[in-house]
Amino acid sequence: MTATVRYTCPHCGSVTSIERPLDLADRSVTKRSQPGWEYAAPDDPLEQREAADGIAFVCGEDGPVTDLEGAPIEGCGRPFYLNFVRYEQGVELEPDPPTYGGPRFDFMG
Repeated sequence: MTATVRYTCPHCGSVTSIERPLDLADRSVTKRSQPGWEYAAPDDPLEQREAADGIAFVCGEDGPVTDLEGAPIEGCGRPFYLNFVRYEQGVELEPDPPTYGGPRFDFMG
């Protein structure tokens, strides 16, 4: 069983819809891919999409996009990424950079 899930482009605010299973494990939507993560395309088979680390969208090129009220609009054509929750040896992996806690600064002395 699936449901239509809507994701907002972080570049322009347009909305992309895709069929997803009911047991979602979404972590974040980002402007950049996570280093080392493998992304499926929105038109890949459902099982292949859900086995990946996330889904890579291109705003307006992977199907119709709308505004928040559902009116059709043009997408911006820029990529964005849906990142799933990932586990390694039973431990949840954090995205890089983390999607919470504000900016992260790494100073090397």
